[in-house]
Amino acid sequence: MFNRLYIHVPFCIEKCHYCAFISRTPQKNEIDEYPALLLRELQLSPHDIRPLASIYFGGGTPSLLKPKQLATLLEGIDTLATIQADAEITLEANPGTVDLNSLKEFRNAGINRISLGIQSFDDRFLNRLGRIHSAQQSRQAFQDIREAGFNNVSIDLIHSLPGQDLDQWRTELQHAIELCPEHISIYGLTVEEGTPFAHIYPSNSPELVDEDISADMFELADELLAAAGFDHYEIANYARPGFSSQHNSGYWKRDGYRGLGVAAHSFMRDEYGVRFSNPDSLTHYQHSVLSGLLERIDEHRLTESDAVAEYLFLGLRLSEGISLTAFEGEFGKSLESVYGSVPSDLISLGLLQHNGSVLSLTGRGMLLSNQVFSRFL
Repeated sequence: MFNRLYIHVPFCIEKCHYCAFISRTPQKNEIDEYPALLLRELQLSPHDIRPLASIYFGGGTPSLLKPKQLATLLEGIDTLATIQADAEITLEANPGTVDLNSLKEFRNAGINRISLGIQSFDDRFLNRLGRIHSAQQSRQAFQDIREAGFNNVSIDLIHSLPGQDLDQWRTELQHAIELCPEHISIYGLTVEEGTPFAHIYPSNSPELVDEDISADMFELADELLAAAGFDHYEIANYARPGFSSQHNSGYWKRDGYRGLGVAAHSFMRDEYGVRFSNPDSLTHYQHSVLSGLLERIDEHRLTESDAVAEYLFLGLRLSEGISLTAFEGEFGKSLESVYGSVPSDLISLGLLQHNGSVLSLTGRGMLLSNQVFSRFL
């Protein structure tokens, strides 16, 4: 069963140099034909659908869809699955693809949250990243979002960019704070194999930021955003009180979600759960949907040990941590009976903290989260 919906829109005007997601420039009528495929896929979905608590349009560049297409999509989804009256409905947007009119229409279509992919306020870095927008377009897009009536806005930033130093990153954060968004997502650059970045910046490139400076950037973000009133509620995410991402929080709490579209991933909550994805080729996906036989790629039915590990490394991403009582209620055993001294060892290293029945990462644990999570796998 599931109560959240992720919709992948695999189209971009141009693919960014660092991007490893499934996306490409659309051809012919692909964008016009895509929404009907999404609704057909949902119609064919065999799982028990609960009223939807959140819908997230990701990509790619979902803001390339026309507002009327989104309105039709949401109407169809509500008919097939029922959207809760207070559901969070997010649209990822590239600053170079929206204006005041389109944003007003997106809001009228049912979108109530915008995630704006700013990435940097410095045109030099935007050019290196291969972004199609300028820093000024980002500021204008944010202003237009506000004027269109959105009161729940997230922006994305990337740190540890080639040639970036701590002072420049401080300036980026100050620009972000000046905009006064409700939510900020901050990611350290990862150079993925097969991307143009991997050829431009090999692992020994002197322009890549070293791990110590990258850690300093993480800590600086924590310091400045906390002072500006943001809660560091998840490793890469900051929000003003009441504005944490409900959709993404569902991922970290192992809520069931259905992914629609090319290469979209799904997690169904039956027994310990099953994970699978859709075909990553638009042609292959289209054939699968139109044939009425949805093809699952890399399907994995979780074992109890898989589910236990996920509960730990997903739940610990959140600053609220995990409830040991809830863990025992879900799995019928204590954490210590599964992992022995691992939790207490991590507490002694200053990476985890224990407050009553809650286990959570410390600030240092967030910085070294991958090392923590590896102990639970």
